[in-house]
Amino acid sequence: MYELIYKIKSIKVEDNKIQNSHSTIRTPIIVGTTLVVGILIGATFFGGRRVGGDISRSSTKYKEILTYISRSYVDSVNTDSLVDYSITKMLEKLDPHTYYFPPQEADIARSQLESGFDGIGIEFNVFNDTLYVVTPLSGGPSEAVGIQSGDAIIKANNNKLTGKDANSTNIFANLRGKRGTEVKLEVKRRGFKGLLTFSVLRDKIPQYSIDAAYLMEDKKTAYIKINRFTETTYEEFKQHMAILQKEGMKQLLLDLRGNPGGYMDRATDIVDELVGGKDVIVYTDGKDTRNNRKTFAGNDGMFEKGAIVVLVDEGSASASEIVSGALQDYDRALIVGRRTFGKGLVQQPIQLSDGSELRLTISRYYIPSGRSIQKPYEKGHLENYEHELDERGKSGEFFIADSIKNNPKMRFKTKGGRVVYGGGGVTPDIFVPRDTSHITKYLLELYGKNILREFALNYANTNRKTLEKQSFTVFLKSFNITESMLETVKGMANTSEIKFNNDEYLRSKEFIKLQIKANIARHIWQRNMKNGLNNEFYQIMYGQDPIVTTAIKQFSKAEKLEKDKKL
Repeated sequence: MYELIYKIKSIKVEDNKIQNSHSTIRTPIIVGTTLVVGILIGATFFGGRRVGGDISRSSTKYKEILTYISRSYVDSVNTDSLVDYSITKMLEKLDPHTYYFPPQEADIARSQLESGFDGIGIEFNVFNDTLYVVTPLSGGPSEAVGIQSGDAIIKANNNKLTGKDANSTNIFANLRGKRGTEVKLEVKRRGFKGLLTFSVLRDKIPQYSIDAAYLMEDKKTAYIKINRFTETTYEEFKQHMAILQKEGMKQLLLDLRGNPGGYMDRATDIVDELVGGKDVIVYTDGKDTRNNRKTFAGNDGMFEKGAIVVLVDEGSASASEIVSGALQDYDRALIVGRRTFGKGLVQQPIQLSDGSELRLTISRYYIPSGRSIQKPYEKGHLENYEHELDERGKSGEFFIADSIKNNPKMRFKTKGGRVVYGGGGVTPDIFVPRDTSHITKYLLELYGKNILREFALNYANTNRKTLEKQSFTVFLKSFNITESMLETVKGMANTSEIKFNNDEYLRSKEFIKLQIKANIARHIWQRNMKNGLNNEFYQIMYGQDPIVTTAIKQFSKAEKLEKDKKL
């Protein structure tokens, strides 16, 4: 899901001095979408409008047809499902970001961007059609009653959670629920005969949007990874930045890879912490002028001076593109990685009477240079848009920088005069190809059946007392995955009917070892954290990551850019 959500706050609406001509900025931009939807612009724009005569006649006709179907059609029909289907097909004639959520899906979509959800407070893993507790969340209701890492939850309120019932929909339906309500869990625990019973009182479970925030080995580079822009992202960012600055950070590596977006104002608030001046960060333009907004910088930011490198890839979309694109347009950060997704449309959420939700595209957004990063699409023919990333792969764009085809008509300039392009994502300043050398069918099957995570969980639980006696620094430098451990992994894979392929295994071996070590560290050290960080996991995984290692070498160039605003 790619989302860009815009919650309205006080925003000054005034002209902004940019380096591109007014006519260039207003050049019609071909726009598109992502897998789900975008910017929430406030829910007041549609109130009190008259419905046109054509719309009234069409809705009357639609209601008549539904009435005849319900009353006279030869078979029984669920008219609610017909309505949902017809709405979905109707919206396909518009743009790919306008989207309809039925009531249950609407609740899930909203919860992904809220500060938390109501549930029992566990991270889980499904292995061999069984739901295992990876860890009870610190301070949560499951931890309070004694649920442990490695427990297998067999039933919840007498409803099975194993076999074909061990699917996400069923799991969420049974474990999430209104805070204060009780759920009875039947649990299988290693070393105990029969099932253990626990009564868990559901509560508010916090969600965090920053996965990692730590000083790297040089003790001056702060690494921060944001997974999406939720209600709490800006506050999380400020808290972690304050700690890192006290620890001595001098430069920032901001990782937005795979970040699908979220609340627009959280993204612009973060940009404002990193740029000086009072110029525009983002503005929107639509048919209805009431949907037009400009957001300006102006706060005394936490890190307005100091080199910044931003990591992006084809999974970075919406709010991520506002952050990376605005920092690029300001000549404030060096962008490293691959071209971003390309999502530049604005959606408004409209909650319907039955709890369902319509997210309707009402405008386009533009970053400081005046460019839209929205990639092309054709109304009513969204198939090509949905497969656009596949086409990038076929063209070689993920591996060769010269394969990126920027539209020469969408040529803009940054504040410092560098050439940038609109109409299809943010093109990085430094390209880093995908590393697929370790990807094999054998590795993907290990992932698909959760073998690596399950082995790491078992190993961590079995050796917890020994591992906890050492510091993470010692573990990072001295702990090695042995051949004996790998043989156990291969045995688990064989039991799960994964056919062994020696050539593929050897290609993936070092990455398998890295994954196991990172997950063991996560199970040992992250369980005591109350801020959602997985620092130990990422310190291990990204120690050899090509984009990270490339980015670190670019800080001298980022520092020069920050000083003279030119590469």
